[in-house]
Amino acid sequence: MKTFVAAIAVGAAAAAMLATPAAAELKVGAKAPDFSAQAYLAGAPTTFKLADALKKGPVVVYFFPAAHTKGCNIEAHLFSEAIDKFKAEKAMVIGVTAGNIAQLADFSKETEYCGGKFTVAADPDAKIAKQYDSMLTMRPGWSSRTSYVIAQNGSIASVYSSLSPDDHVNQTLAAVKALHDKK
Repeated sequence: MKTFVAAIAVGAAAAAMLATPAAAELKVGAKAPDFSAQAYLAGAPTTFKLADALKKGPVVVYFFPAAHTKGCNIEAHLFSEAIDKFKAEKAMVIGVTAGNIAQLADFSKETEYCGGKFTVAADPDAKIAKQYDSMLTMRPGWSSRTSYVIAQNGSIASVYSSLSPDDHVNQTLAAVKALHDKK
């Protein structure tokens, strides 16, 4: 009986570890790693370059595990609904994923998800996610659900990590607004 109870406890602990994103995200104040990536906006291919985007204002880089998956669909839709609020703060939003990258063109234009309102970038082999310490422990090679606000000077202004997609928009929008309040 003790062996059975111990096995359940070990199994529960392992499941809890696998169900959480990596806890080693970049810290506030750190320099955001520069990157460029093949991306899509409203289904059209483009190249996203962080350095170019930062010339225009702050950038929200949100990592998500995979296009066309339940939580990621919700998160993309929430960012799509709030995009005008980000634009009002002169902030750009980009989603980055290593999962289901062959589906990104469609995902970027489908009205129930991104709706063509912001860019989503492909991250083959999760190279960008690795630079940002945003890897999903339960699915190697996929990024965690971590959102970064990068100030115009290239430093990390905010980090929010949660597998739940529900509060990423609120957290990042508040951080973008706080950047303007500091000026």
